[in-house]
Amino acid sequence: MLIQKDIQPAEAISHSVAETFNLGAQLATQLSGGEVLLLSGPLGAGKTVFTKGLASGLDIDPEEVTSPSFTLVNPHQGRLRLYHIDLYRLDEGPIAAHAVDLDELLMDEQAVIVIEWAERLGSYRLPASVWRIAISGDGDEARTISMTPEARAAKHP
Repeated sequence: MLIQKDIQPAEAISHSVAETFNLGAQLATQLSGGEVLLLSGPLGAGKTVFTKGLASGLDIDPEEVTSPSFTLVNPHQGRLRLYHIDLYRLDEGPIAAHAVDLDELLMDEQAVIVIEWAERLGSYRLPASVWRIAISGDGDEARTISMTPEARAAKHP
């Protein structure tokens, strides 16, 4: 049985794209697979920049990471698999989860799943270790990035 690390809530202020990227990279060092990161924030807040940093921390070329607005899911292989999902163009509710085959992706315990516009999932139940990452601010203003664990799930082989 693999038990998730004890994840502590955190809040940071980012004054630049580089700082947002670095916060994602730092978080990646704590991931072991099976985590679901639910990203929320307005257009231009830095969700994809944060995900690029996360990818870098998972030994994935951040240049390969782009917003999957039209493809919906972009898989990447590094230290762990990364599934980068964007629900922006989908209707809210369980239909959004089904549109990206989320049930199937959640079965991959060696992967990290990042979902941009995660609020579109509505009340969809996630069985894995879930972190809510809220990014506030846009334009030239500083960003507040709040990382809050929602569950500490035990995974069974």
